[in-house]
Amino acid sequence: MKAILCNEYGPIDGLTYADLAEPEATGSKVVIKAKAIGVNYPDGLLVQGLYQAKPELPFVPGMEMAGVIESVGPDAKHLKPGMRVVATSGTGAFAEKGVFAEAQCIPLPDGVDDADACALMCGFGTSHHALKQRGHLKPGETLVVAGAAGATGLAAVQIGKAMGATVIAIASTDEKREAARQAGADHVIGYENLKETMRELAGKKGVDVIFDPVGGDTFDTLVRTMGRNGRYLVVGFAAGRIPQLPVNLALVKEFSLVGVFWGAFTQHEPAVYADNVRELFGWYREGKVKPLISARHPLSEAPAVLKQLMERGVSGKIVLEP
Repeated sequence: MKAILCNEYGPIDGLTYADLAEPEATGSKVVIKAKAIGVNYPDGLLVQGLYQAKPELPFVPGMEMAGVIESVGPDAKHLKPGMRVVATSGTGAFAEKGVFAEAQCIPLPDGVDDADACALMCGFGTSHHALKQRGHLKPGETLVVAGAAGATGLAAVQIGKAMGATVIAIASTDEKREAARQAGADHVIGYENLKETMRELAGKKGVDVIFDPVGGDTFDTLVRTMGRNGRYLVVGFAAGRIPQLPVNLALVKEFSLVGVFWGAFTQHEPAVYADNVRELFGWYREGKVKPLISARHPLSEAPAVLKQLMERGVSGKIVLEP
């Protein structure tokens, strides 16, 4: 089968489109024939050796795969060949077929598109966990979403609205701002004159929750707009610079800085994660959330797609289709 292979940590250009042996289902694992494969920002960090985890080389990157179960191991209890599922793992998805533990697979209800299912995993899953468990977002509160046109950003806008918040979305171009507006944001602004614009929108009360996957200069500005009892969610550092917090701001303003690591959450709180997945799919069926699938590419184009994503040149979710 064809797969994308990372032979050594380094530039994304070093990824290869390779022939690998057909996978086998052993133990409680299953083999999935891919219909859609999600592309995520952490995938790009991982292959460059910049992520928290460092898989043993060589490895197949990719965190999300939706498709049809081709075979199951002898110890599998619930899944059968022919079932549609979406699976998540740290690696292994950038391939025509993937091997996943049964516990990593979620059966797909009728009417859920394969590409949408991938988007509802890492992207929507991160934003949902951030706003619900980490940010404790309440109806009527103000939510600011930086990087609002990315996969997690658009998800945060939609989930924020589903949870009853007033959403201020920040995006860098007219096209990206329109995507955030279509996602339901109440106010859509750019990064130019961010300090002055946020002062007008936040007023003296300040902001209740900030969702920040950008970091850098954006953090330096937004952290000063926090309101009392506010929650600043640290999601990532797409700007490239990990900012530093003048801790006196937290003292004077009485806000909390809260880290968000979806992967750790899914491992440490599987029952809560399962509840989140059920809620997300329920909102999807009700039309409260709908991923923006901005592009579909062949598996062979994964390196170029990943480079574009890392350069913040993408709105919404990109999927690979073998």
